[in-house]
Amino acid sequence: MLRLAAFAVTSALAAAAAGPLPPLPLGRLLATPDRLTIAMADTGNRQLDREYRLECDPVGGDHPQAEGACARLDQFAREGKDPFAPVSQRQICTAQHGGPATARITGTWHGHRVDATFRRTDGCEISRWDKMEPLLPSGRS
Repeated sequence: MLRLAAFAVTSALAAAAAGPLPPLPLGRLLATPDRLTIAMADTGNRQLDREYRLECDPVGGDHPQAEGACARLDQFAREGKDPFAPVSQRQICTAQHGGPATARITGTWHGHRVDATFRRTDGCEISRWDKMEPLLPSGRS
C-alpha cells in the first residue's frame, strides 16, 4: 500500500514538473472535414463540364486548383462570410446574361451542410460566381 502511495506522489510530482499540457483543439478535431462536390454544366468548355471533388484540411480531391480553392474558402471564413449564401431577394441586379453555365456545390464546409446552386443569369449571380473563383472554375462562355 505504501508503494502505491509513493508511486502516486511521484507521478503527480513528475506531471507538475512537466508543466500544464497545451489545450487540445477539440473543436477542429471533432468537426466534419471540409468535403465538397462541385458539378459544372453548360460552361461552353467540355473539359469543365464535369464533377469535381474538393477536400480541405488537408487539401485533396481532383479539383484542378484545390489549394487555391481551399485558400479562397479559408479567406471567406476569416472574413466571417458564407460563400454559399444565395443572392438576397431584395438586391437590385443588372439585367445582363453571363451564359448558361451552372454549378451545384454540395457537401460539408466548416461543419455545415452545403447545397448551393450558382448561375450566371444576371449581374448579381455573375458577381456571386466570380467571387468563388478558383473554387468554381471560370464559367465564362
